[in-house]
Order: sequence, then C-alpha cells, then structure tokens
Amino acid sequence: MRIRSAAAAVVGALALSALALPTVQAAPADDVQGDTRISDVIVNNGKSIVVGSSGRTSVTVKFTASDPNGISDAGGILYHGTDVNHNDWGVTLPSCGQHLVTTYTCTFTLKSNSDRPFDVTKNAQAGTWKMWAYALGADGDYRFTDPAKTFKVLRATRLTADASPEPVKKGRTITVTGTLTRANWESHKNIGYGSQSVALQFRKAGTTKYVHVKNTRSSSSGSLKTTVTASTDGYYRFAYAGSSTAGSTSAPGDYIDVR
Repeated sequence: MRIRSAAAAVVGALALSALALPTVQAAPADDVQGDTRISDVIVNNGKSIVVGSSGRTSVTVKFTASDPNGISDAGGILYHGTDVNHNDWGVTLPSCGQHLVTTYTCTFTLKSNSDRPFDVTKNAQAGTWKMWAYALGADGDYRFTDPAKTFKVLRATRLTADASPEPVKKGRTITVTGTLTRANWESHKNIGYGSQSVALQFRKAGTTKYVHVKNTRSSSSGSLKTTVTASTDGYYRFAYAGSSTAGSTSAPGDYIDVR
C-alpha cells in the first residue's frame, strides 16, 4: 500500500504540473507488483503525429489495463527523450479513473483547442517519442512501463505547384514551379524547407492515379522548379515523401490544357 500510495501521489502531481514545466518526472520507468497488466497500446491510431506551426494538435491514446481486482487508475506521459525521467518535453495524459472490472480499455483524448492539447515547443523535439504508462490495481498492485510505445512526432509540411504556360502546344516545354515549407514550432510560422528531394507527378485527364515523372530538389529557400514536355491534358503536382522529422505532403494538382 505504501508504494501504491506514493505512485498515486506522483501521478496526481503530474496532472497539475506537466503543462507548466519544460520536462516531466515520473515514478520508476519499469516496475511491477502483482498481476496488474498494460497491453494493446495505440497512439494516434498507429499513425505519426504531425504537428503544424501552432505547435498544438489533437491526439487520442488507448491502452488496456487489467487486474483481477479491478483498476483504480491508469494513465501515462508522451515524451521526447531517453526515458521518462530524462526528457526535454512531455505531455501528461488525463486520468483513466477507477473501473472495477478486470479489464478496461482506457481512452485518453488531447484536444488542440482545449487547455489539454498535445503540444511541442522546439523544432528539435521532432522525431521519435515514447510513452510511459501506469496502471494501478484496486488491490494495491501496480505496473509502470517505459516505453509502453514508441511513435513519431513530425513537423507538418506543405507544397504548392503551378504549371505554365496554359494552354500549351503539344511538344512545347512546360515549367512547373512551387514551394516546399515545413512548420516552425518556435516561430509558429511555415518556413521554406531546403535541400529536399521532391517528386513531380502527373495525372492524365479522365484518370484518377498520379504517376511519377521525375525528381527535383528544393532550393535553400524551399522553392522548386523543373520542366517537362507537353504531351496531353492533365494535372501536375509535387509530392514529398517526408523524413524522420517531417511529414509527407502533396500539392493540389494544377491543370494543363495541351493543344
């Protein structure tokens, strides 16, 4: 009981302080007493968390907590760092609360437009994140797991595309220009993303699938420019596959009338 009470006090303090501190602290990273279990951890439906220039977004986290005597509470922390007690930023999940059934799936919702969003503050926080999770049994058993899950948090990217001239004669040169930008979580703006490989794609009029045409590279300011030979009516766009710290994106297609 002494250990369980201490753990509950730590978790309670986190709920009050994590949003105000640059780092978070938690109970032991991996510790277990008794038969309390944590399983089926899912962060953001299994997808990377892509955050725009506001530095805030909505995220849902789920995991199953089980104990033969029921669950008195469960929760966790999403963090960037080596482990939960050596991090440079963390976001505390709300409490799952008491559920006196042997198995319960906890759902934690962080809403971007609330006082409890998923948020980031530094560009260096992009990349691999981890989740520390806890479950407290109604009989005094407990489990702390770190990491319970690893996942990606990425800076959002945007692309534009403009194909010209339009209309154009068949066999003439089409120039496609655009800009690749990514979210800056420190200035809260979208800035040019340079030296990135970007694909030019084409969708023939009357079809639904884009096909690869060629690769080009963004300039230091994020600008893009490449040329192709006009052959048939259709849509040109740029597409970026993403990186270890930036999300993928595609520009809206720009129609070209070939005569």
